[in-house]
Amino acid sequence: GGRMERGGRRRSEPEEADKGRMKRTIIKDWKKRLSYFLQNSSNSNNRKAKKAGKHRNYFRPSPEEAQLWSEAFDELLANKYGLAAFRAFLKSEFCEENIEFWLACEDFKKTKSPQKLTSKAKKIYNDFIEKEAPKEINIDFQTKNMIAQNIQEATHTCFSVAQKRVYSLMENNSYPRFLESEFYQELCKKTPISRAAQGT
Repeated sequence: GGRMERGGRRRSEPEEADKGRMKRTIIKDWKKRLSYFLQNSSNSNNRKAKKAGKHRNYFRPSPEEAQLWSEAFDELLANKYGLAAFRAFLKSEFCEENIEFWLACEDFKKTKSPQKLTSKAKKIYNDFIEKEAPKEINIDFQTKNMIAQNIQEATHTCFSVAQKRVYSLMENNSYPRFLESEFYQELCKKTPISRAAQGT
């Protein structure tokens, strides 16, 4: 049996190389998604972005900035790059409807016109809440029913309960996994060049 073990050990080197290759592919995929989300969020917030000095938020964050995201879920959501990175992560886990719903609710709460409020409420309901919705979120039947009644006369609080549920779902499940992901770890790393510079 000893020979088999030795063979097994020998096989593990290429496996390590494969793992490295897979890791690089995963990170490359991530970067593609991330640039997509960053572009999209910059289009929708063009007016605001101009005020704030346009591309300020779209640069890769410093490792110190990225580390701040691990202190609170809100820190992550408040940062444009962090939010885009988190969306890309959720997409890789096939649950991006959660963050999309949360963002739709944030937008909904800022809506001033009553007509817009009603049409946005119906859109959110059709996209995320109703049975077989294209991006159906995972909330209980009672909450869904309550929303169905509330959107008849839409107010800013129509989706509050569902938004809180989805927020805590992300905070307790996806957020810790995001912090452990290769991609996030990569962002928190000091670049090898600066490490070499410190060494000399």
